[in-house]
Amino acid sequence: MSDARETSLESGLGLNPRWDAHGLITAVATDVASGEVLMVAHMNADALAATLATGEAHYWSRSRQELWHKGATSGSTQRVIEMRIDCDQDAVWMKVEPAGPACHTGERSCFYRVVGANGLVRDSGA
Repeated sequence: MSDARETSLESGLGLNPRWDAHGLITAVATDVASGEVLMVAHMNADALAATLATGEAHYWSRSRQELWHKGATSGSTQRVIEMRIDCDQDAVWMKVEPAGPACHTGERSCFYRVVGANGLVRDSGA
């Protein structure tokens, strides 16, 4: 990458996501009220565009190979309050207002287990 492109990408104000080899970018969703990490997923260009257009989180389902409007079937939508992109534009962070659990297991957050020396332990505060 040229120095001019790197500078523009890192400090400019143009949205120019750096998609991976599969056309995806990592997306992290946190609860706007608590700051809790709710989930990590992926977006393709269509998911990012749909999120920006609707104000609700859309992702790319790698397992189903389709665009996924979070909460379309469960009702557990994520209203995007703020979206940020990291310095080299290969990851997005969304502060969301969740309408129900983020995890497909029914847990509030996908990060409901703590990794310990003896394996996983359920987080009592999750």
